[in-house]
Formats: sequence, C-alpha cells, structure tokens
Amino acid sequence: MHSEMKNSSMLVLTQKPSFVIANYVLLTFYGYFTIGLTLAVLPMFIHQTLGYNTIIAGGVVSLQYVMTFIMRAYAGKMVDHQGPKRAVMISMSCFIGVGLLLIFAFALAGKPLWSLCLLIISRLLTGCGEGMVGASPVNWAMLRVGEEHTATAISYNGIANYSSMAIAAPLGVWLSATLGNWSLGLLTLAIGFIGFWSAYMKEPLKSASDAPKQPFFKVLKAVSPFGSGLALAGIGFGALSTFVTLYFAAHRWENAATCITTFGLFFIFGRLAFSKAIARHGGIPVAMASIAVECLGLVFISLAASPHVVMLGAALTGLGFALVFPALGVEAVQQVSSANKGAALGAYGLFIDISLGITGPLVGFVAKSYGMEAIFPFSTLMVLGGFFICMALKWRSRSVVRRS
Repeated sequence: MHSEMKNSSMLVLTQKPSFVIANYVLLTFYGYFTIGLTLAVLPMFIHQTLGYNTIIAGGVVSLQYVMTFIMRAYAGKMVDHQGPKRAVMISMSCFIGVGLLLIFAFALAGKPLWSLCLLIISRLLTGCGEGMVGASPVNWAMLRVGEEHTATAISYNGIANYSSMAIAAPLGVWLSATLGNWSLGLLTLAIGFIGFWSAYMKEPLKSASDAPKQPFFKVLKAVSPFGSGLALAGIGFGALSTFVTLYFAAHRWENAATCITTFGLFFIFGRLAFSKAIARHGGIPVAMASIAVECLGLVFISLAASPHVVMLGAALTGLGFALVFPALGVEAVQQVSSANKGAALGAYGLFIDISLGITGPLVGFVAKSYGMEAIFPFSTLMVLGGFFICMALKWRSRSVVRRS
C-alpha cells in the first residue's frame, strides 16, 4: 500500500501543475454543483409555491452563507492542522444530507411551514458543506504543486465554482419543470456520494512548515482589508443569483436561469483569458479594473428594457467579477506565513460568505420597499464601494514603499 501511494505521488508530480490543480478543484465543482442546482428554483418555490414574501425567500436562501461564515474558521484550522482531506469528506457528507432533506421538503409542498422548516435545515447544512469545501480543495492543490502556483490554484478553483453553477442552475430549472423538484434532491444526493468517493481515494496531505500557527482572528485581521473589497464586489453576484428569477417574473420575461449561465460562462472566460494579468500587473490594479467592469454590467441590468440587455449586463458582471477573488486573494495570503495559508484562505473566503449572506435579506428589503427596479442600482452602488476600498489599498501600498 505504501509503495502504491508513493508511486501515485511520483506520477502526480510528473504531471503539469495545471492538470494536478484541476484534479483537486474538481471537488469544488462537485460541491458547488449541488448548490447551483437549486439556485434558480428555491426563491420561486418559497415565494410562489409556499406563498412567503421576498424577504423570507431571500433570507432562507441566504441562511446558507451564514452557516458558511460560521464554518470557515473551523475548516481553516482543520486544513492547517489535519490537512484538507477530512474537511472535503465532511463537506460531501453534508451535501448527501442536503439531498435527502430536499426530497422531503419538496414532497411537503402542501404543508408550507413544514416544507420551509426542512428547507431552512437544508440551507444550514448546505452552508456547512460549502464552508468545509470552500478553501479545502485549493489548499490541497497548493500543497501538491507548491505556493508558487497560488494564483493559478485560486483561479482554477473559481472556474470550478462558477462553471458548476452555470451548468447546474439551468439544469435545475429544467429538471424541476420536466421531472419535478424531487429530482433536484436525488441528483444532489448522487453528486454528494461521487464527491465523497473522489476525496476518499486521494492521498492526504498537510503543511510541513514548522512556522507557528497564528490565532484565526489574527489571520482574519490581516486579510480583512482585502476581504472587505471582495465582500462589496460580491453583492453584485449575490443580487443576480438570488433575485434574477423574481426580477424576470416581475417583467414577465422568460429564461431567467440563462442569466446565471451567462454570468458563469463569462466568469470562466475572464479567468482563462486574463489568467496572467495578476502576475503581470499586480492584484490591486487588476481588482480595480475588474470591479469597474462589474459595475458597468450592473448598470446595463439596471437600465435594461429587454431580457437581451439583461443578458449583456450579466455577461459583463461575470467578466468583471471573474478576477476579483484571485486578485485580492493573492494579496491577502501574502500577509501570513506558509503555515497559516489554510486559515488565510478560510478567513478571506469569509468575506464572500458575509457578502452573499447579507445580500438576500438586504436586497429583499430593497425590493419590498422600493420595488424590483431598485435592486440592481442599489447593488451597483455597493459594488462601487469595493472599488474605493481597492483605491485605498493601492494608496496604502504606495505609502509603505515610499517609507521603505
């Protein structure tokens, strides 16, 4: 057994880093595929089938991100001390549980309160799964190929994340319409088992650095300036993913899930086409340019008079948001030692969880108070705040260079 593992390790090390990284971030794909399946279905199900208002619909969907926030610190500590394998296997176990809960929740649609309670539990369990898988596969990949490939690993992880949702969101709508909502629970269950087996078959790794482990909140403080910019930039994606189905329904337009697919496709294109931009220009300048493009996309959606213009806006939003996470993430993980990279990635990821967690109820409140037309102008202003944070970080770095 030991010789087989050693031979397997030697084989992996002879492969190109990009292929090795892709093999690990496929686990991210499995996790976020299960999340994306219900992304366009749940808000409509809660609002129209169960009869609850947009604030409750947005709040239930966003519960996932609250739980993800709670689990990030635990996951980061587990990755640094025990390695990422255990965290990934726990996450896949959570998604297996989510699949079972969804089957029962959809079956109890005739009893709205019971169905809603099961959905709440499923969202909390989904958040637990996301918290455990969020930074674990990318950290696993970095342990395999080395920290010099950090930007590539983070970029590939994001591709796996959003490509899975780009595929899963319209697939979820199609399955819901053709087979029924129960099929979403069954597929979630199946993907959870596949992900669990895939993680189980991989060699466990953990950091060999003897540098002292820092307290999580000290790491969180170090990455928080960069995470704050990410959090504000993430509101654009959060508003689009959570409310685009209700936005289309309010305008009597069709194919709302295609917006999420369009966002995902251009997100992937941005990651692939501009993969070397961060190394060439630096994280902060790339983040500023990316947020500017994201804002432009949200402006298009705000002013759209037809679904085609919304699609264009979704494309620009995805293209702009594509490099925000890796651009600021590369800068964030440089603030800590190699022994704390798992905690740094977990702490940094907290900010996108905060962003997506507050987006549902916050934007739901805006929609209820000022109408659906107000949600994307509001989101644009929030994302613009991320641009100003990046400007402040750029000025700070310049002042540090001058003093040195």
